[in-house]
Amino acid sequence: MPNETEAFDVFVEKIVIHNKLVSAERLKQAKSYIDQNPEISLLNFLVQTELVKQAHAEQINSKFVSIQKNQQKNLSPSPDQVDEKFGMPVASEISSDEDWEKMADSAGEEDGTGSIRGDMIFEMLAKTRSLEASDLHLSVDSPPMIRKYGRFQAMDKQPLSDRIIEKLIDPILNRDTRKQLEEKKVIDFCLDVPDQGRYRTCIVRQRCGWDASFRIIRSEIPTFEELGLPESLKRLTEYQQGLVLVTGPTGMGKSTTLAAMIDLINRNRREHIITLEDPIEYVFQSDKSHISQREIGSHTQSYTAALRAALREDPDVIMVGELRDFETASLAITAAETGHLVFTTLHTTNAAQTIHRLLDMFPPKQQQQIRVMVSESIRGVVCQRLVPRDDGQGRVVALEVMFNVPAIGNLIREDKIYQIPNMMKVNRNSGNICLEESIQKLMEKKVVNSTEAYYVVNDYLIFEKGGTQESLETKNGQN
Repeated sequence: MPNETEAFDVFVEKIVIHNKLVSAERLKQAKSYIDQNPEISLLNFLVQTELVKQAHAEQINSKFVSIQKNQQKNLSPSPDQVDEKFGMPVASEISSDEDWEKMADSAGEEDGTGSIRGDMIFEMLAKTRSLEASDLHLSVDSPPMIRKYGRFQAMDKQPLSDRIIEKLIDPILNRDTRKQLEEKKVIDFCLDVPDQGRYRTCIVRQRCGWDASFRIIRSEIPTFEELGLPESLKRLTEYQQGLVLVTGPTGMGKSTTLAAMIDLINRNRREHIITLEDPIEYVFQSDKSHISQREIGSHTQSYTAALRAALREDPDVIMVGELRDFETASLAITAAETGHLVFTTLHTTNAAQTIHRLLDMFPPKQQQQIRVMVSESIRGVVCQRLVPRDDGQGRVVALEVMFNVPAIGNLIREDKIYQIPNMMKVNRNSGNICLEESIQKLMEKKVVNSTEAYYVVNDYLIFEKGGTQESLETKNGQN
């Protein structure tokens, strides 16, 4: 006769399989681990690895105790004794639309404590985070998709219906956000899930129904070293005033780099820091500095209104989530000129284009004045791209960094922006880095391959100089 521990493990095995809580393959792996580590029970291991919810584990324990009392002679129950449903399958194991329907209908149910039970959307988000993916996407007539290392892949084979997505997103909406979504058909906010973390969330109405996307935000603010940023960038956090621009396409880690810079100031300087974000992503804890964070929409009407107010709050450092219009750009430059250190972002791909974009926000009559102001106030431009590693283990950052040395400031004043790339090469000793040089070093170290680098660079001549013509011909043949 099996002992009580063995009988309990057998009971757990049957009940999780019968209720589709864990796949057969996952259960086999768990049992293999238990065989090597007999001090831990199967159920505890399943809970620790988040394959089974704690609430379900408590119900399983309760059921086992009940059966044990009633059937002392048979501690290992048959399948017909474990037909009670304890919950829905995890995201990776959903195999039919019926499973999705059951899962969706369970949203919002209460557990025995009276609090809202965690439902499928939170399990999907947790799984996305555990897979080290950056985004989760839910769209009608498509399976749930994740973006991992910049690539899209399906989390499951079963497409989602409009009704399923409505059920999935319902638990994350409160009265205000639901009203806004009904009126504007779009909402952008940060979802804070206890014991998980934060997710930048966007829900929109499209032709077939609702689309939802979730950007995973790391629980801890990463350091320069963790992000692979060069030591020279720390200089940009040491200025007392000026304008620092972090640029790049969407999804290239601009917000994370900004957060690392702000946190570095927070840990090393005694300053008053104000962040203006849409929405708030990383949550800062005041260290040596005092930090206040404001969210556009929730705490203020616009970047412009928030920036005006910030100038009256005695700040030392201001972080503006994005320069979206002429008025915000004008206030940011003014703040940089009046003794504040301003950090912000733009969606540009290189330093010269960033200066062009900033100047083009202003009317022609103000161009000369603004060129002078920018040439004097700008401290640096960081353009970054995330490139898939050749070993498939994530992405690595490639940078173009422009420090505003006198020669570059003079080019901005004289409207000779096109000469900035050459001047950056001349002033390498000042910390200036061209994107092509950054990519070239990564290729020489075999961190990235020429095929991935081809999509990133602005000047394709580096491939001919670097002896990668064969890879280019292969790439062109594929296209």
